[in-house]
Amino acid sequence: MASVITGSRGVNREFEVLSLSMKKPSYSIRFRMVFLLILTVQGLQPVQALQVTGLYSKRVELVNESDADRNRAFREALAAVILKVTGNPRYLEYPTVVQALNSAQSYVEAISYSTEIVEIPVSQTPVTSSIDPEPQDGDPSAASATIDTDNPDGSGQAGGAATAPAVYTQERRYMNVDFASGLIDRMLIDAGIPIWNSNRPSVMVWMALQNDEGERRLLTGEEAEIIDTIRQFGEERGVPVIFPVLDFEDRRNLTADLVWTLDETAIRRASARYAADTMLAGRLHFTASGELVGLWQFIFQDEVTVFDGFSTELQVYLEEPLNRITNELASYFAILPESAATQFVRLRVDGISDLQDYSSLITYVSNLGLVQSVTPAMIQGERLELQLGLAGSSRQLYELIALDRDLLPIASSQGTDDSLLHYRWTR
Repeated sequence: MASVITGSRGVNREFEVLSLSMKKPSYSIRFRMVFLLILTVQGLQPVQALQVTGLYSKRVELVNESDADRNRAFREALAAVILKVTGNPRYLEYPTVVQALNSAQSYVEAISYSTEIVEIPVSQTPVTSSIDPEPQDGDPSAASATIDTDNPDGSGQAGGAATAPAVYTQERRYMNVDFASGLIDRMLIDAGIPIWNSNRPSVMVWMALQNDEGERRLLTGEEAEIIDTIRQFGEERGVPVIFPVLDFEDRRNLTADLVWTLDETAIRRASARYAADTMLAGRLHFTASGELVGLWQFIFQDEVTVFDGFSTELQVYLEEPLNRITNELASYFAILPESAATQFVRLRVDGISDLQDYSSLITYVSNLGLVQSVTPAMIQGERLELQLGLAGSSRQLYELIALDRDLLPIASSQGTDDSLLHYRWTR
């Protein structure tokens, strides 16, 4: 089975207890001055390894070249961006956001255009061979049909006609819009709307499907409609989605029956190899009457939530739990930087061996969504301590760092002092 993975970081998260014999090289005054200069001038530059990219960009199809259609496209694109940046559709109804949508073009930073040739399939249609008369005007189905290339002259077909799928080709034009992130962030902050940082938790999806005869199977790539619906939702909301490979190891760890019973232990064990931040497991029963009935389980940290699923439409059945868990994650991780009272925490990091490590660490920490200020507190050997000013709590910072793999928490120090977080640099 081919792998269908979006947003996997491919490295297991693990905790370690470190017993370090710290080296204590003699740092020259010049080196310390260079380091402090880096701390002073280090700007909030984009992090190089973002979990989610393109939060402030959107491609929208154009219907025509009119100004009205371009304005419609700008508005649609900005609404899509705000949805990704905030993670919750309810903010689109805020008066400030509605006003921004009405003047969407003023937030645009750059635009470009692209075209695609798409094929639109039509139902199977008898197609006349080349010796038949030309199709009549006004019969586009016959005029644009393609002949079966395996039997182009209709040989072997009764009456000298070939049966081939009729396909229309159509050129579609798109506008690619890049918005100014600073303008959008300022608008959201002024409206009191939290912003969800680009570093986001991944969602591991397991599903067990059951037909009306009681036969169960795990969701695989063969269920393209389900896979595509979930993946598209993840792209629209800026949530990294992971689908299992379903190789021998996966099937040994997690069977369709275990997913069906929402066995939390088995689901956690099978998900560990993917380093998933959260897990969504669901069961879906296709009834003989066409209804979709099931149950969902969402595992986030130590919390487990179970809720029902019911619909007569597949897209609705899938999007309801996805919307629910995305709203929950956004409410947890999104912050309003300039409204929260600043809290301070000491960040101790081992394994900083050279100037490049110092620079990379400061860049990384400065770009964490909660961090408002970074002040050097201590340099000792390969250990660096920073005092961070936060627009949030130390627990939120801990969870935000846990979404990445650059800082590995030292287990012996966790939970003992909320004002000190101790890590090892692994980049």
